[in-house]
Amino acid sequence: MHDSKTIGLLQAPLGQAGSGRVRYGAAMALWRAGLISAEVLEVYRVAAAHDGRDPLAVLRDHGLPLPPLSAPASAVRQLYDAARAYLMTLDHPGAAEVRAGLRLDPGPERPVAGRRNAMVDQWLAPALSAVETDRPGLAAAIRAAADRLEWVTYDAYPVERIGKAFANGHAFASLVGETGAPFAATDFDMGLFLIAPGVLYRDHHHLAPELYAPLTGPHGWRFGVGRPLTIRPAHHPVWNPPHQPHLTKVGDVPFLALFVWTRDVNDPALVLDADDWQRLEDESLA
Repeated sequence: MHDSKTIGLLQAPLGQAGSGRVRYGAAMALWRAGLISAEVLEVYRVAAAHDGRDPLAVLRDHGLPLPPLSAPASAVRQLYDAARAYLMTLDHPGAAEVRAGLRLDPGPERPVAGRRNAMVDQWLAPALSAVETDRPGLAAAIRAAADRLEWVTYDAYPVERIGKAFANGHAFASLVGETGAPFAATDFDMGLFLIAPGVLYRDHHHLAPELYAPLTGPHGWRFGVGRPLTIRPAHHPVWNPPHQPHLTKVGDVPFLALFVWTRDVNDPALVLDADDWQRLEDESLA
């Protein structure tokens, strides 16, 4: 198995008693996995009787390929790296806050039991089809890691306030956060947010400063109860400072975004009353 433990055994310290056999055992595991050739394995077999002999030096002398010396990044780690790289390029009023949080080393990946979600099963694929037209690498990273994330449909809003369409038509998955995320962080949250086509995410606000980085579009936005919608395309970052009212009307393509909450992540979001929700829910952006 090509994992960090096997790679560690392959690099057992030279000269340590029994280290030659340890390295050979790791090489055997790599050979069985098809990751090294029989010729490379033979070098480790011969060196197994000599704890101080460096198989890598022998491989170099004979012009043979070196075995993998580091475990490949997991699909979730590759998604974190791709998301971080994307977010670091964005310019918006909260860029310094977001970049400060993302500069921190997320540390080792925590095991997370992937949680399936019917909303995600239905709408993630069409969202990614849109993303891959201009961000194919990021789309591929999301697709590869999606089943390994803990997708949650947020249920803290009263359904009669937030509306049944949103209550049943969204899901999010944290990549970095305090709970349910593969990478730990204190008072910082970053992940993916998905909403079904046509859904209205009603006016609300929260203490946490928030970045939306929409990967699909166009979608409608407003930043105050009763204000008209502004239509924004994909890759147009939206920064919400603390307690700024905001509303999102999803277009014909599912809404898929990276989100970041830079602090106060445990403070609840609150719905704001408006008298035009039914009209906005009934209208299409087209």
